[in-house]
Parts: sequence; C-alpha cells; structure tokens
Amino acid sequence: MGTQDFPLKGTCRCGHTSFEISAPPLVTSACHCRGCQQMSSSAYSLTAIMPAPAFRVTEGEPVKGGLQGPQADHFFCPDCKTWMFTRIPGYDEIVNVRPTLLDDPGWAEPFIETMTAEKLPWVTTPAKHSFEGFPEMDRFQGLMEAFAKDRL
Repeated sequence: MGTQDFPLKGTCRCGHTSFEISAPPLVTSACHCRGCQQMSSSAYSLTAIMPAPAFRVTEGEPVKGGLQGPQADHFFCPDCKTWMFTRIPGYDEIVNVRPTLLDDPGWAEPFIETMTAEKLPWVTTPAKHSFEGFPEMDRFQGLMEAFAKDRL
C-alpha cells in the first residue's frame, strides 16, 4: 500500500455522493462470494475495512440497497446507484468501503481474499492470505497486524 496522505477522498460514479477516509484501513480484501459478484457485476468486490471514526460521507445522502439487514447494510448513491460502502450490524466500529471509488485507488491491493469456495475458477488476486469462507474473528487481529507491517 505504501504511505498515503490523508484524508483520501472518494465519490460515486456521478459525483453526487462523496466521502473521505482520514486514516489507513485496518485491512484490504477481495470477497469472492456470489452476492459480491452479483452486487459488483464482477468476479469479486474490493473492500477497505476502515475504523468507523476514519470514514465520513461529505456530500449527499447514501441510501440502503442490495442487502438491507440483518447480516449487512449496503449503501448506494441515490442518483447513480453506485455501491459505496457496507455497514455490518453489531460491528459499529468498522465500515467496509469500496476503495476503487477513491480518487487514487491504486493502493487498494487486497491483502486477504475471502469466500474462495465461491471464486470463479479463472480468478487470481495478489492477496497474501486466502480463506474458503470468512476468517474467524479471532484471526482478524493478527491479519490487521500483518497488514500494518506489510504497508511499511
């Protein structure tokens, strides 16, 4: 990932809804689940798992779409319908941001990949850690520490 100057700014496709992140992500990820394939119209979705205080919407009013509870709430620009971020009920301390919406998305290489049991057979990513499902919560601390060291 390298060093970044914060805050980083991002926007939906039409530019009506904007956000910024004011700190590095806890970890970056590619999710291969069928839901993410359908939501992104792609082979996987990219995520930067952010500490919630480091994320804020700066313009516009995102609306819920896609999943609307109980496992996750997806938020979209109400105008162009770009999938911008996800909040997971019960995990209010994090926000999953779509890093390709940032002005400079080049640093968002996935460190982990999840749900590889549903991965399309021709897909590869540069992720250093791979999980058939989602990693157990007790593994996340070690993954976040490894990600922080990898960024230096």
